[in-house]
Amino acid sequence: MIGFIGIGIMGSRMAGRLLAAGKTLVVNNRTKEKADPLIEKGAKWAASPRSVGEQADIVFTMLASPRAVDAVAYGEEGLLNGLKSGSLWIDSSTINPAHSIKLAKDAAEKGVRFLDAPVAGSAAPAEKGELIFFVGGSEQDVEKARPLFDIMGKDVQHKGPNGQGAAMKLVNNLMLGQTVAAFSEAVAFGESLGLDKEALIQSLLGGPTAAPILHFKQHKILDEDFEKADFKVTSIYKDMELAAEEAYAHDFALPISSTVKSLYGLLKQKGMGEYDFASLYKFLKK
Repeated sequence: MIGFIGIGIMGSRMAGRLLAAGKTLVVNNRTKEKADPLIEKGAKWAASPRSVGEQADIVFTMLASPRAVDAVAYGEEGLLNGLKSGSLWIDSSTINPAHSIKLAKDAAEKGVRFLDAPVAGSAAPAEKGELIFFVGGSEQDVEKARPLFDIMGKDVQHKGPNGQGAAMKLVNNLMLGQTVAAFSEAVAFGESLGLDKEALIQSLLGGPTAAPILHFKQHKILDEDFEKADFKVTSIYKDMELAAEEAYAHDFALPISSTVKSLYGLLKQKGMGEYDFASLYKFLKK
């Protein structure tokens, strides 16, 4: 049986892919209502993370923050108290590498194997099974999990030992935050010069500077539809803050990222934390 804890924007879609592929699934979430659509399709509900661990041989966690991962992992009803020796815990949350290494160590003390396997991609790729997994851990454990990764994603990149998957995710999202911010600023600037927004965006997307994510985000900016978030301001701000903390620990400066992170921080401060992070365009628009 496969366990899945964290049925949010991403987790619900990832778990849904596993269920649609015929996997037997036991799920847990802080609020049961979010898991109800999966339960209606055949997933089994578990009252606690510990209960998930007691029933499953492989457990995925997809949670919002390091604090949320700890809340699930530790304590009397925590996942680590339920996981059986020899089982595999795969954490797809975006957390800092040092935290992943600690989780792996604590899991190993209970005879549990651990992979940090955060993903690149938002709600739509998760729905289609087109995520990219950045994985840290042993090659043997990666191969055991690969058939499940292949159901949910299009690529599995083994980056090295525990912590390296988490490290790659922070690097990826640091660039993601900067890319969408640069695009938002460029479009807002072009409009201030009198350029037509749709034509402006098409010119930018047809040029050499357009990253694939911008083709996906263009519709958010064209329609100014930010309240239905594919990836929230709070999430990109948290991820860039984790990158900043990790950079500090390694005595590395992130001058560009620090400025961009502050912009997302301002959005959050202005009550836009639940909006899609492309809403930075709205903030910058004249």
